[in-house]
Amino acid sequence: MSYGADASTSPWDVRLKRHLATRLSTLRPPGTRITNPFPALRLLSRKQWLFFLVALAGWTWDAFDFFTVSLVTKALAEDLNVTVKDITWGITLVLMLRSVGAVIFGLLSDRFGRKWPFVANCFLFIVLELGTGFVQTYKQFLGVRALFGIAMGGIYGNCAVTALDDCPLEARGIISGMLQEGYALGYLLAVIFNRALTYTTAKGWRSLFWFGAGPPVLIIIFRLCLPETDTYLAQKFVEREDKKTEFVKAAKHSVKDYWHIMIYLVILMAGFNFMSHGSQDLYPTMLDVQLEFSSDKSTVTMVVANLGAIAGGIVFGHISETVGRRLTIIIACVLGGALVYPWAFVRNNGIMAAVFFLQFMVQGAWGVIPIYLSEMSPPTIRAFIVGLAYQLGNLASSASSTIESTIGKRFPLAETELSAASSVKRYDYGKVMAIFMGCVFAFVLIVIFLGPENSQTAEQQHADMKNELQDDLDALELQKQNAAHHESEPKEETAAHV
Repeated sequence: MSYGADASTSPWDVRLKRHLATRLSTLRPPGTRITNPFPALRLLSRKQWLFFLVALAGWTWDAFDFFTVSLVTKALAEDLNVTVKDITWGITLVLMLRSVGAVIFGLLSDRFGRKWPFVANCFLFIVLELGTGFVQTYKQFLGVRALFGIAMGGIYGNCAVTALDDCPLEARGIISGMLQEGYALGYLLAVIFNRALTYTTAKGWRSLFWFGAGPPVLIIIFRLCLPETDTYLAQKFVEREDKKTEFVKAAKHSVKDYWHIMIYLVILMAGFNFMSHGSQDLYPTMLDVQLEFSSDKSTVTMVVANLGAIAGGIVFGHISETVGRRLTIIIACVLGGALVYPWAFVRNNGIMAAVFFLQFMVQGAWGVIPIYLSEMSPPTIRAFIVGLAYQLGNLASSASSTIESTIGKRFPLAETELSAASSVKRYDYGKVMAIFMGCVFAFVLIVIFLGPENSQTAEQQHADMKNELQDDLDALELQKQNAAHHESEPKEETAAHV
């Protein structure tokens, strides 16, 4: 089933009724067995692996840069003489402005290639990470983070299409999960380097931001060594040969046909971003302020959480190839909802297991998202749609941590010896996050149940696309050979004449 405007000439109300009537039946798995993922991974060529790795590196460091603020919220509040709630506005500001970056860099990636917009993104990471480390006032902090939001917003769509453009069909599910867990890997690295730098260096949290400006230099060099994806080159070749597929015209046609899918994807991604940010952004503050964990115990807890997230994304991403995208997400939401209570209220060492499996489910659902967004997006503006849907979802969920911290003030906790010596007050953030996450899991479950799925037709479409792509690449190679031949003819004639 196709979801563009050309799919059917039936009235919209008839198509809507037919769509809703088939939501339950379309959840049925295709009946194929869950296979060993390693043979599928071996199908990737060296170049395809390099595309995946550079995309993973970019997405990982995007997450690292974002979570550095979440991890040093308390220290930032004390150093800049503001409250924890004020610092969470910096997180909110980043999330709000990421959609601006998604529009700018998404269009650039679809129009001019994946390579140079990616490099520009990473260069901005370097400049703004350094700038964050030098802020002296709260206004400067908000200003730098606002610019950071624009830079960070452009990277996701680019990374997704770079990793998946040329990926073999059989490996797309697990590659999607592995790519998405760059987010958890970035969080994990932020936790580790926060412990290594913030608590051991004279400049404290500033050292963490200055360190964050270094790795993007290596990522830029990595990307400069790689070409454009074959899929993008073939698409540009077709546009040059056929004026009807010229980028602007094709983009307008895609928006006209897929506007309803775009709205659906934004609503879905709002729920997904509420899910991730609602369970992660304020969690370090809960450990440090509410539970008064030591820096070592807090670090270990967050490491365990992110290991669960990485495992969940890879496992569920691979399972979605067999079970289906929507059903996989529904399973993750149901199991995640069942784990909310132990995750938020267990206070002994059992918190490690609770946070591991909660994040296993949260990021398990997320592991399906890169390939789901890619399959639901028109090829002409895929980087734009994937990035924009994700970042508009971020915009809608941008106040997650601020909402939780604000509601948390309704549940004050008694002072302890540690809190009395600190200017930061204690609140029952665990209770607030439990209520919040229960609502979010239910919302995502309903939206994905009612939504479309294109993975079954994607198999046939991808096979056809591969054949068309190979034809386009063959034509492109022949054109290059003819051009080279024509260039050499005058030289041969001159040599013969001499």
